[in-house]
Amino acid sequence: VQVMESGGDSVQAGGPLRLSCKVSELEHDSDYCLAWFRGEEREGVASVHSDARPKYADFALGRFTIFQNSATFILYLDMTGLKPEDRAMYYCAAMPGIFARCSLESKDYRYWGQGTQVTVSS
Repeated sequence: VQVMESGGDSVQAGGPLRLSCKVSELEHDSDYCLAWFRGEEREGVASVHSDARPKYADFALGRFTIFQNSATFILYLDMTGLKPEDRAMYYCAAMPGIFARCSLESKDYRYWGQGTQVTVSS
């Protein structure tokens, strides 16, 4: 499984930004979790199950939306109302398998991308 993020940029506070993540060779697994993390501590942002059930960190609720195109295996993170504290390297992660729900714990994910930088200026 290969993971590659894109879309990071420098934006003004309050602005929107969409991150994308291409996950290759996951189509052979019928169940999986995909997620976005950020920062050196790999703080969980949002996750989505293969059946499209999302889960958000409290700071992301109402501002961020995670969704996937299951046909192309591209994961997205739509961010709105960006704040300077959202500045971070954002990582996409994948974990094939059967799960009741997808966590926001970095230890639960096996495959990671290199990250894409988001900078928010006030």
